[in-house]
Amino acid sequence: MARTHEKYELTTEDRQPLEALLRSPKTAQSLVLRTRIVLLSGAGQSVPEVAASLGTSTRSVYKWRNRFKTLGLEGLKDLPRSGQPKKLSAGKIKEVLTMTVECIPREATHWSLRLMAKAAGITPWQVQQIWNASNLKPHRLKTFKISNDPDFAEKVVDVVGLYLAPPDNALVLSVDEKTQIQALDRTQPMLPLRPGQIERRTHDYKRNGTTSLYAAFDILTGKVFGRTTKRHRAKEFLDFLRQIERSTPRGLDLHLILDNSSTHKTPEVKKWLIAHPRFKLHFTPTSASWLNAVEGWFSQLERRSIYRGIFTSVKELRDEIHRFIKVHNAESAKPFKWTKCASVIIESVEKAKKQINEHN
Repeated sequence: MARTHEKYELTTEDRQPLEALLRSPKTAQSLVLRTRIVLLSGAGQSVPEVAASLGTSTRSVYKWRNRFKTLGLEGLKDLPRSGQPKKLSAGKIKEVLTMTVECIPREATHWSLRLMAKAAGITPWQVQQIWNASNLKPHRLKTFKISNDPDFAEKVVDVVGLYLAPPDNALVLSVDEKTQIQALDRTQPMLPLRPGQIERRTHDYKRNGTTSLYAAFDILTGKVFGRTTKRHRAKEFLDFLRQIERSTPRGLDLHLILDNSSTHKTPEVKKWLIAHPRFKLHFTPTSASWLNAVEGWFSQLERRSIYRGIFTSVKELRDEIHRFIKVHNAESAKPFKWTKCASVIIESVEKAKKQINEHN
């Protein structure tokens, strides 16, 4: 027999917590549906009408109406699943954590979920929960290089000070060289991007020569001065300094942030700098290229212009580099923002050195 339509009534006390659930952005969608079933039923809609408006079955409407009537809000929640949930002892968890950080599997250089599950006699899901709770990621690997520069702290304070508080009436330029950029051509034509097919190219290539790029990154505007050269010597560096001299307003001091390349410290360079006192050089610590802002721009150049480029000659490569610089300066340049203070950097490096010494 078909069920007869019975009036479903809700009191004000019933409605308030239900409406609060609907307003909360954290309420699960399954609970939202059940809440709406009860509220629409309490508003006078029949079971078929509620089912049709919410896109669910009449059986589901009857179920949640009755559950709410009997158990209240608790009735709208899922019942506990049958069966005893699998539990891990504190000893087993400690065993997995110890193996993860102190042992190496025989089959590989690092642990995977399946290797650890096999070794510990538990499921991969359980291994995942243990690793997530302890923020362990054995599959990931990062590289690092700790600077041993005896003047590390002083140089960091100097360079970071320029980033955070550039001097008045001056330009701060981050300067570096990207050497041996290869003009590579593929041995066969590329297959273009199409719906359902990624762009493809041959793995082998032809080398058509190399070029070097000198770049000066203005931290206040994000614009770049660039110069491509055949070689990488003090002579080319001096030519680039002269280009900066011509390209910047004469009334401004020029603070250049550089690495410790020998080409930056030759007698010829020092002599030229004495004759041009508005140039003031600031050297980053050794093995600390990450402190030089222009390195981030070099990364953009590599990803957006060079990596997928096809160059049949060095001239084509140089033209592309200068085109990219021109477009960057016109459309993409933006001020460079450094956020980490020198004391935090120095403290992090000292902490890393301490960890290295403890493991030796």
